[in-house]
Amino acid sequence: MRTRRGSGILLHVTSLPTPYGIGDFGPSAYRFIDWLEKAEQSFWQILPLNPTHIQYDNSPYHGLSTFAFNPLLISPDLLYKRDLIKKSELNSIHMKPSHQVQFKKVIQNKMPVLYKAYERFVSSGRDGEFDRFCETNRDWLDDYALYVSLKNKFKGKIWTTWPPEFRDRHPEVMKQAREELHELIERERFIQYLSASQWEHLKTYCDDRGIQIIGDIPIYVEHDSADVWMNPDLFKLDKNKNASVVAGVPPDYFSKTGQLWGNPVYNWETMKANGYDWWIRRIRRHLALFDIVRIDHFRGLVGYWEIPAGQKTAIHGRWVEAPAEDFFHTLRKHLPALPIIAEDLGTITPDVREIMYRNELPGMKVLEFAFGNVNRNNPHILHHIEHRNVIYTGTHDNATIRTWFETELSDQSRSEVFNYLGRRIPASAIHWAFIRLAMMSVADMAIFPVQDVLGLGEGHRMNRPGTSENNWKWCLKPGQLKNSLALKMAELTSIYERN
Repeated sequence: MRTRRGSGILLHVTSLPTPYGIGDFGPSAYRFIDWLEKAEQSFWQILPLNPTHIQYDNSPYHGLSTFAFNPLLISPDLLYKRDLIKKSELNSIHMKPSHQVQFKKVIQNKMPVLYKAYERFVSSGRDGEFDRFCETNRDWLDDYALYVSLKNKFKGKIWTTWPPEFRDRHPEVMKQAREELHELIERERFIQYLSASQWEHLKTYCDDRGIQIIGDIPIYVEHDSADVWMNPDLFKLDKNKNASVVAGVPPDYFSKTGQLWGNPVYNWETMKANGYDWWIRRIRRHLALFDIVRIDHFRGLVGYWEIPAGQKTAIHGRWVEAPAEDFFHTLRKHLPALPIIAEDLGTITPDVREIMYRNELPGMKVLEFAFGNVNRNNPHILHHIEHRNVIYTGTHDNATIRTWFETELSDQSRSEVFNYLGRRIPASAIHWAFIRLAMMSVADMAIFPVQDVLGLGEGHRMNRPGTSENNWKWCLKPGQLKNSLALKMAELTSIYERN
C-alpha cells in the first residue's frame, strides 16, 4: 500500500461528544471532521463499527456481526431531521456530558426511539432507497436480521443453546421463522439501512475534505454472532457447535498470562476449499466503507495461538500455521488493491514479515514501545522507522502517553527519553514532544490518539488488554477539542510536510 505523507487522529465514533450518552454519526462527527480539516489532518482512524455485546463490555472486537453496523451509532438528530422521531422523543433521551459511555442507559434510551422511527417509516410507505439497500446487501443482511430476531425470541441466549433445529438452521424451520418474525426482521433491516445511510453521508463529507477514514477489522469474530451461526463449518467447533479451541495470544508486553480472547478460531482447510469466500466478502465490505483498513492482530492470518477450550488463561496454547501465502494470492485475484495496515505488534516472526513485504502492507510502530528496552535494535525507536510504517504515539490498547510517562516508566527509562529528546521536559509537555517525534519521522503516516493530543493522563484510557471491565467507555466532553489545538496541530503538520 502506498499513501501520501500525512497524519491523523485515532478517535472511535462512540467517543464523540453528543447529548445522548454516546458518539454517533450525527452533528458531533461532522464537527470533528471540521476540526480535522482545520488541523490539516489527512486521516481519521476508528475502531470497528459492528454491533456489540453488553456482556462483553461492549467491546467492538466482540461483535454480533462483522458485516453489520452498531445501531447505537445512529444519530437521533438526523432521525429528527428526517421526521422519523419527534422533538419530545429527542429531548427525552438527553444525558449529562460525561467521560464515560453508560452503555446500559444508552441502550434503554436509544433502541425504543429507533423502533418508533421504524413505525413512522412503515406508516409513511417504504421507499426505493430502502429496497435497493436490502437487495444490495442481501448476502449478509437477511440472515443477520433473522439472527437478531431469533436472539430476541430466545431472550438473548447464545445461539448454541437454542433448540437444535434453530441452532442447526433446518431449512423448513428457518422458512417458518422468517414468516413468524417478519416484522422484527424488517425492523432490523431498516436499522441497518439507517446506519448505512448516515455513514455514507458522513463518509462523503470526509471525502470532500480530503480526509481518509481508517477502519478496523478484528482478526476474529465472536462465537455468539451471526457469522458463526451462518457459517459453522468455517470455525473449529465441536458436535454441539461450541468452540473446541479458542483464540488469544501468549504472554507478552500487555499480560504475563497472555490474552484469552475466547473467540473460535478459523477452520482454514474449509476456508481454503471454498476459495476464502467469507474473507473476501468481509474485506470487500470494509473497503467499501473505509479508505484504508487496519487488520487487528495481523499475524493471526499467518500463524495463530490456539488454546484448548476451557482454559483459564492463554498460557497453555500452541502456534498453528495458516495458509497465508495462498490466502493473499487468492485475495489479490479478487481485490488487486489492498489498502491494508497490518497490526504487527508483539512477537512477529520472519514468515509474517515476508507476507507483509510481498503484499506491500505497512506495519505499526508505537513510540511508547521505543523506550525502556535495552535492545539497540528496537524497531519502534524513531531512527529505525521506515517510510512504509505507520507511527503512533500509542494505540487504543495503551495508556495515554502522559500516564505511560508518569507511571509506567522507571527513572532510568525516563532518563533515556530525556537523552533522546536532548532535554528534560515536564510530564505536562511530554505529549507534544512525542507528537513532534512522530511528525518528523520518515513514516508515511503518523496517527495520534486524541487523548495524546489533549495531553490527558490517568483515567482516560480506552482499553486495558487482559481485563474485561470498564473498557471502551471513554468519551470526549463538548468543547474539549478547541480551535487553538487544531491550529497547533496544523502548524506541526506544515513544519513536517504532512499536509
